[in-house]
Amino acid sequence: MVVLWLRRDLRLHDHPALNAAAQRAGERGGTLAIVFVFDRALLCGRHTSATRTAFLLEALAELRAALRERGQQLIVRHGEPARELAALVGAAADPEVHATADVGPFAKRREREVAAALAERGGRLVLHPGAFCVDRPEAVSGSVAFTPFFRSWQAAPRRRPLPAPHPLPPPPAETAPGELPTLADLLPPLAGNEAPRRPRGGERAAWERLERFLRTSVGRYHERRNDLAADATSRLSPYLHFGCISARAVEERLPAGAGPAAFRRQLAWRDFYAALMALRPELARCELQAAYRTIAWADDPDAYAAWRDGRTGYPLVDAAMRQLAEEGWVHNRARLVAGSFLTKHLGIDWRLGERWYMRSLVDGDEASNNGNWQWIASVGSDPAPPARRILNPTLQAERFDTEGRYIRRYVPELASVPDRWLREPWRMPRGVQEATGCVIGRDYPAPIVDHRSARLRALERYRAARAAAQGHDRR
Repeated sequence: MVVLWLRRDLRLHDHPALNAAAQRAGERGGTLAIVFVFDRALLCGRHTSATRTAFLLEALAELRAALRERGQQLIVRHGEPARELAALVGAAADPEVHATADVGPFAKRREREVAAALAERGGRLVLHPGAFCVDRPEAVSGSVAFTPFFRSWQAAPRRRPLPAPHPLPPPPAETAPGELPTLADLLPPLAGNEAPRRPRGGERAAWERLERFLRTSVGRYHERRNDLAADATSRLSPYLHFGCISARAVEERLPAGAGPAAFRRQLAWRDFYAALMALRPELARCELQAAYRTIAWADDPDAYAAWRDGRTGYPLVDAAMRQLAEEGWVHNRARLVAGSFLTKHLGIDWRLGERWYMRSLVDGDEASNNGNWQWIASVGSDPAPPARRILNPTLQAERFDTEGRYIRRYVPELASVPDRWLREPWRMPRGVQEATGCVIGRDYPAPIVDHRSARLRALERYRAARAAAQGHDRR
């Protein structure tokens, strides 16, 4: 029996595991079972997300319809994948389960469990590339710094994207496909709200998004990618996370030029963080830089709640957090500003920010999210000193939201505030506040922290951690 176990590869095009499973089923003259297992340990674990689960369900519904058009079916099961896949193959002789390899510790553990369960039945788990631009990002370079990784990554061989296999072998007639659940079926009431303006899931939407990006934005990507108000980024991240489109298919479609080259570099960052997670699985819980594992993070629930809810009094930070709540997605520049504010201005543990982003983001990817949070918290792969990553929200807004359109879009209380005071509304004279209908402390919060004082505290926090680590080393 041949089985395709789907996880983060919800597509038909450029799907090495699907192509290989279909070929093996054809060689055997048998059937192909295509299965997705809803694993409660994943759906309701520490990365529970209503927004991401809703996107997943849409992608699965579209994939199920596409399979039906090809005479196949999506088999749905609930439970531990090792148990469910073992039950699916039953007593079949020499069963094979094909899957796309992943890099996170939870994913690797599930792969080991499935492989062991199949081995007990004389079967095997066969892993294939398909989640990244290069087949095994962790094999590209052993460096934990991006620049040497990027040099090796550029020179690494690439496989050719594959067409969707056609025709597909039939599904096993005796296997009940099962029904796709609803969001309410899967998640507890406390899982959080689904972002009301999240993107639509599925392979069709992924290709539409890519074509739009290639048509309208990629040529000037290097110039406009940090423009917060412009819709100049690809917004492909949720589709890449769920495998609605493959990174190789995206890379293959990129034309020549400075803009496409800058975007290709972002794909390299995605592979880099995947490599880090594969090589150093402990990063899921702790800092890459050992010197900063003893930082005295602040315990300030009120400040954390203000950051989470977009009530810090710093317009750019608040705009970022409100975009996250509305769309389940945030412009990368705004993510960095919000992350810097939490970890540097408020001195709050980066893991709390990482956890909130994973709960809220439709593109929440453990490796990329973890890598970016450690980077902006100055505890990860970034070689720059912490002082370089204390982003001033006012200066960042002046540089990347020059007309204030991003702030006004997501912080409507500030819509009538004159440009002169938009980025620091607490400096408005009282009469201007009254005239614009934005009284600080009533209609919009006053800043919860002073930038200059917070910067000095942050520098001292990191200095003390380094000193403690050096003292420990001398002992």
